[in-house]
Amino acid sequence: MSKRDFPKIHFYDQDFVDLYDKTWAWISDCWGAAGDKNTMPGKFFSYPGSKYISQADAVYSSFFLVYSNRIFHASPTLDIFYERQEPSGAIRGAYSMETGKAEESENNPEGMAMPLFAWAEYNLYHKSANKKRVKDMLPILDKWINWIDTVFKRGNGLYQAPLAATSLPSLLRRQAVYPVDFNAAMAINALYMSALADIMNEREMSFIYKRKYFSLKTRINSQMWDNESGFYYDLDEDENQIRVKTLAGYWPLLAEIPNDDKAERAIAKLLDPEVFGSPHPFPCIGINEPGFNENGGGWNGSVFPQLNFMVIKGLEKYQRWDIARESAIRHIYFLLDSMPAETSKRNRAQLWEAYKPMSEGHAEPPASGSAEAHFCLSPHFPRPQYLNYAALSTINMSIENVIGLEISLPKKTVKWTIPNLEVMGIENLSLKKNMITILSQKSGRGWEIHMESEKLYYFMINILGQKKKTLPIPSGKCSMLIDKL
Repeated sequence: MSKRDFPKIHFYDQDFVDLYDKTWAWISDCWGAAGDKNTMPGKFFSYPGSKYISQADAVYSSFFLVYSNRIFHASPTLDIFYERQEPSGAIRGAYSMETGKAEESENNPEGMAMPLFAWAEYNLYHKSANKKRVKDMLPILDKWINWIDTVFKRGNGLYQAPLAATSLPSLLRRQAVYPVDFNAAMAINALYMSALADIMNEREMSFIYKRKYFSLKTRINSQMWDNESGFYYDLDEDENQIRVKTLAGYWPLLAEIPNDDKAERAIAKLLDPEVFGSPHPFPCIGINEPGFNENGGGWNGSVFPQLNFMVIKGLEKYQRWDIARESAIRHIYFLLDSMPAETSKRNRAQLWEAYKPMSEGHAEPPASGSAEAHFCLSPHFPRPQYLNYAALSTINMSIENVIGLEISLPKKTVKWTIPNLEVMGIENLSLKKNMITILSQKSGRGWEIHMESEKLYYFMINILGQKKKTLPIPSGKCSMLIDKL
């Protein structure tokens, strides 16, 4: 196999593997350059035909592009935003490909987006071990966060952000003044800024961000958590909770804000068929909320891959690998079942921006002429072949949740968490200058894991409820019998 190939996954369902392979082929259509070479030089990831380059797309795409074996680089799209930082520290949510100027809108005058750069950079570091990049990024991100504090932070220690700047701008949240997802994202930023500062041995900066994190954690737990219903909510202008259950209430899990008891109560709602436990996990608003639309209706119940990604990564933080994996598999099956049986030039769409929660198929737009019709949605919703978010499911979740691999180059570790032994694994995955292969297969001697590597690394296997072991894996080929561990 050529070193310039994408990593190959192995799974007992060939349809999963085919969809993973096809996604890499489709991504080449999203890898373009701006029309005017002077505005945005170089190549970057963007939805074909889009007039703007989006900060959310840059962040989310980095989580699957890191697995391309450097065929598609994850950092150039992020760098476009850093290069446009203003003297105040501001970085806007979208820039015109034609002019390079920030997108302006009435409902989001500062052009703010969900603040997630530090999360993306921390992930990039663990997949690339590029310490120089961390050194270069820290002052940019520090200045940016200080700007956010100046513009959006209020005297109560919480952030007041427009609905259009959140991860889920449903009109059900229109009374929200202190959105739970935006505030949790600022906690995520602080958590990872502290970790990035630790990498560079910047102790003072690490301490400042740890303090920011714990301050926000305390406020979100004391003001946004409702003990009676067991959920996190937005706050209105008087700091009263707005008791509407949306997936925005799961960002605190990703920020590691709830204790185990609170997390368990929130996670239980993901499985409850009256709240978020729909056949296609997870609708963006609770099934029992007024206005829930079983066909999606935009932000009225659609399943958005980027929100599923957030929920599943939050489940990982609380070691709920079982629910994370089962939800990822069900989600990908719905993506597969929603594909057209036959493709032609006229009918090429395979993946969509959003899906129905109760049945297969892409989500339907809100009713024409309704208040939701064009609020924070593309006029072409749901956009076909919207890989910006769908590839999170077909690539990242396929590797990290279905196969179950967690990789860290700086630590030289590959962690494999699986509920039970199946025929699966990965082949030709680049760990910087080290190509590795890990495959589990059944032989006459029992279950075996076959490995191949060019350099030494540490392999941590966790078969849930059965075995947990860390082993140094030498260069070359080797195999191990699970029963002998």
